[in-house]
Amino acid sequence: MNPLNDNDKRIEEFRSEIETLKLKGGSAEGENRLLTLGIVLCVAGVLSAIGGAIRIASFGGSPGDQRAIMAQGSLLGIALVIAGAALFVRFSLARYMRFWLIRLTYESRANTDRIVEAIERAGGVSSNTSESSGSRSA
Repeated sequence: MNPLNDNDKRIEEFRSEIETLKLKGGSAEGENRLLTLGIVLCVAGVLSAIGGAIRIASFGGSPGDQRAIMAQGSLLGIALVIAGAALFVRFSLARYMRFWLIRLTYESRANTDRIVEAIERAGGVSSNTSESSGSRSA
């Protein structure tokens, strides 16, 4: 029993089962774009917030002008950081959860194989002992 051949056989079975379900497995390209967009939004938001803080400090002016500058730079920057962080966290977690699910499935199949092997061995041991005890009594 070659474990590599069994693994290849299982991979082919898995692929055929997925094909029968006719599921669309989206490409990772769109997901990577959104992950990158989240990073870019975070960086742009931080730069915008820093720029707004610098403009408030250097131009001072009346409180109304300061609020307008803060609304344009700092608050917009904070909103961009929040949106970018949400995108980044969402797609990072999605990638991790997919990896976790694949690993869980693989481990579950491996455990099932071990249990089946143990049952087969136990069945083989009990049939051998009953045959040997039957031959002794005869």
